[in-house]
Amino acid sequence: MTVAELKVVRISDIGAFLDAETGNTSDDILLHKAQQTADVKIGDVVKVFLYLDPKKRLTASMRVPKMREGQIARLKIINVTGDGAFVDVGAERGIFMPFAEMRGRPKVGEIVWAKLYSDKSGRLVASMKVSDEIRRASKPAVNVNRGDKITGAVFNIIDAGAFVFSEERYIVFIDRKEMTRALRIGEVVTARVTFLREDGRLDASMRDAKENALERDAEKIFLFMQSNGGTMPFNDKTSPEKISAAFKISKAAFKRAVGHLFHERRIEKFGDTFKIVGT
Repeated sequence: MTVAELKVVRISDIGAFLDAETGNTSDDILLHKAQQTADVKIGDVVKVFLYLDPKKRLTASMRVPKMREGQIARLKIINVTGDGAFVDVGAERGIFMPFAEMRGRPKVGEIVWAKLYSDKSGRLVASMKVSDEIRRASKPAVNVNRGDKITGAVFNIIDAGAFVFSEERYIVFIDRKEMTRALRIGEVVTARVTFLREDGRLDASMRDAKENALERDAEKIFLFMQSNGGTMPFNDKTSPEKISAAFKISKAAFKRAVGHLFHERRIEKFGDTFKIVGT
């Protein structure tokens, strides 16, 4: 293990030496004075973080990670190398995260959801693959309504969208079409709740309600036009009652949606109304 409890067996001018429990005093591990958070004496058993110094010697520090193996937390990326990255866990040295354990390619300074585990050699390493741990730590959403704002950090991104772990420990999914920009793993985002699932998870959108309604109304009108030979028998002079009967929207919403389709060049002028481009 990288964190261990070892006995102080001797003291020198530079620090204390800890029993490596190999039976060979030459294997004793240095706990330098600079790595001590309190005075130690011979016979004390101290909890230390073990790491290799620049000369590849096993060294100890009383500044141990603030999280235990198997726990998840939001950790800061403090260095990126050709083999992976290092995350800050409050120890003397950053904890290594192999490329194989990353989601995406985080940059220095970014904060990501990660967990600690021991690799095959017993070394403590970090991983961003935390979906199972977040699922176990999550709870079903309660007292949440459509339209409520919810804030959390992105912990996974797939082709369909992004998964967010909220401040309330809810799992939130943002469909890619509901994003107003590309998201990055670890990014904190605020979104609007659009759907409450039976399992207690939430769907959310980064778009505001008006923008969502505009696209929904525009699609409704476009589908109507497709089923009507590419045209529609409505224009600016059509009564609000006829528009409401056809589309279940107000005349103002109808005009906004038609304008949206026109600016997207999906429809074009056709006499005193519109038709689908290319029909």
